[in-house]
Amino acid sequence: MKSKILNKVLFIVVIAMVMAFTTSDTMFKSTSVIVTSESSLVVRGTTNVNTFTCGFDVLKLKNPVQVLYKKVGTRLVFDKTALVLDNDCFDCGGIVINSDFRKILKSKMYPQITLFLNDINDLEEQTDDVLASIDIEIAGVSKNHKVPVKFKKDRGMLITGVLSISMSDYDLKPPKKFFGLITVHDIIKIYFQLAVKES
Repeated sequence: MKSKILNKVLFIVVIAMVMAFTTSDTMFKSTSVIVTSESSLVVRGTTNVNTFTCGFDVLKLKNPVQVLYKKVGTRLVFDKTALVLDNDCFDCGGIVINSDFRKILKSKMYPQITLFLNDINDLEEQTDDVLASIDIEIAGVSKNHKVPVKFKKDRGMLITGVLSISMSDYDLKPPKKFFGLITVHDIIKIYFQLAVKES
C-alpha cells in the first residue's frame, strides 16, 4: 500500500507528487520534483472550419518544482505548490497562429499560466485513478477544476489526463478571421502526460 500511495503521490504539478504515508500529518512537509523531458502538454481546439494544436516546450519548465504537502485522511493537501507555464513556450505551428494564441491569452499583460495544486483524493483506493483539485490562473482569472488523473505503472512515473476548459470562463475572446467567417470554439482541451521524479 505504501508503494502504491508513493507512486500516485509523486504526481504533483499538474500534477505529480511526493511520498507515502500511513497516518495524517499536522505540519506541512517539503520536497521538490522535476518534470522530465519525456513529458508533454498539448492544447487542442477547434474552429468552424478546422482544428489547431499548440504544444508546450517542457524543456523550458522551471525545474525543480517546490512542493509543500501534508496528509489528511486519504487526501494529500498542498500549499503554495504551483507549475508556471510561460505563454511564449507554446508552439501552434506557425508565426501567425502563435501570435493569435498569445493574443487570446492576453500575454502582453499576463505572460504566464499558473496551475496551483490544492489536493489529491482517493490515494488509498485500489485503483490507479486519482482526482486532483487544481486552480488554473489564465489572464488574471483563476478557476478551480477537478481533474481525473491516471498513473501508468508500466511506463514508470507517467501521469496522464485530459482537462476541458471554457475560454469564456476566463474572459478570453478568440480573434475572428476573414471578416468573422472563421470562429474559434469556446471549449479547448489540455492533454498532459507528465513524467516526474523527485529532485
